[in-house]
This record gives sequence, C-alpha cells and structure tokens, in this order.
Amino acid sequence: MEISKNTITALIGPSGCGKSTFLRTFNRMNELLTGTKVEGDILVDGVNIYKDDIDVVELRKRIGMVFQRPNPFPKSIYENIVYGPRLHGKYPKSELDHIVETSLKKAALWDEVKQKLNTSALDLSGGQQQRLCIARVLAVESEIILMDEPASALDPISTQKIEDLIDELKENYTIIIVTHNMQQAARVSQKTAFLLMESFGTPSTVIEYGDTNKIFTNPKDKRTEDYITGRFG
Repeated sequence: MEISKNTITALIGPSGCGKSTFLRTFNRMNELLTGTKVEGDILVDGVNIYKDDIDVVELRKRIGMVFQRPNPFPKSIYENIVYGPRLHGKYPKSELDHIVETSLKKAALWDEVKQKLNTSALDLSGGQQQRLCIARVLAVESEIILMDEPASALDPISTQKIEDLIDELKENYTIIIVTHNMQQAARVSQKTAFLLMESFGTPSTVIEYGDTNKIFTNPKDKRTEDYITGRFG
C-alpha cells in the first residue's frame, strides 16, 4: 500500500481481521504487546520506521493515535493538552497557552470549553472528550493521525462533528482510520483498503486497495463487493 500525504485512508473489513493491529504497526504500538513480531517494512518519507536506530518516542509524536473510546487523562482540559508538549520540551506559560488554544481550535472544541479550561476533562461529553483526544494529538504537532473507530462509541450528532473535523484535518494531516461503518468510510475517505481473514487462524490480507469511489461503486474483487453490500461480515 502506498498512502498519499494529506489524504484520508479507511481500513475496512470484518471484526477480528486485523485492522487495528495493522493500524498499530504505523507507530509501533504493537511492540507494547507481549509476543508480537513484525515482518516487512513500513516507510515514512522513505525511511523504514522499524530500523533499530529509530527513536520510538519521537516516532509516536510524529504519528499520533486516537483510540476507539475517548481516553482523556483525569486532569483538567488544559493539562490534557499540555501534557504532550511538556514531555517533549520546555515551553513558557504563554506558549503553552497558545498551544492549548490552537489545538482546541483545530479540533473544533475551543468555543465550547474556553471558559472552563481548568475543569476536569472527565466532565465533558463523550463527543467532546474524543475531540479533546484529537486536540491532544495535534498539540505535539503530529503529521500522521491514526484513528481506531473514533466515532463508534458516540451518538449520531457527535459522530457528525468528528467526521466534519476529520475532513478539515486532511488539509494539514495524513489520516488513517479504521471503521466498521461503510457509510462513514464512503463519506470521509479518499482511499480504502479492504482486509480479510479468509479462514480462521490464517493471516489477513489486503484484498483490495484503491480510490474509495471505485471500491464502493465498482470493486475489482467479488469478496470486496460481497462485504460492502452486507453479504457477510
């Protein structure tokens, strides 16, 4: 797969086919799981991110991740945003304030929380918490954002806000999103990859990868057509 800059790529496929595992290879998060091994290369700007001399902390700053369920820290909204920047450098208070405002604006959350930055992030609604988690990724100036079903736990209104936000973010970020929602994949992505485990216990493979419009209207592989039309999965 070749993923273009400033595009949204959707990973689709039945539950358990390895979409989230595949997603986590892009920032080496699978290494945090016991017994995981990785074969092959993943190149970012021509550099294999699995080389021994890669700084994994710096890599995960560059390639941020938003999880399925919102996971704000049990801290204030402000402290959630500045946590990452503080880990990676020293900033004066004025610059941290600027990072907070800029990140929350990019995440379309600033107007809703600017009067309560010192209140607990856990007091926010689920949709607001997820946008806060996106803002947290933006605060460390990630270039690539991995999203693992970022709207699956949200109501339709919050889902719409997340989708609108994702569409806006592609102007400046490269986004890879796992989703079970075929309509969502069709709405938000420019490229789609269909993953499938053909029989239990065998490795999943990428059955088809290409322009989202073509995948959903004229797939090359019968298995892709069967999945997106609901015949299985």
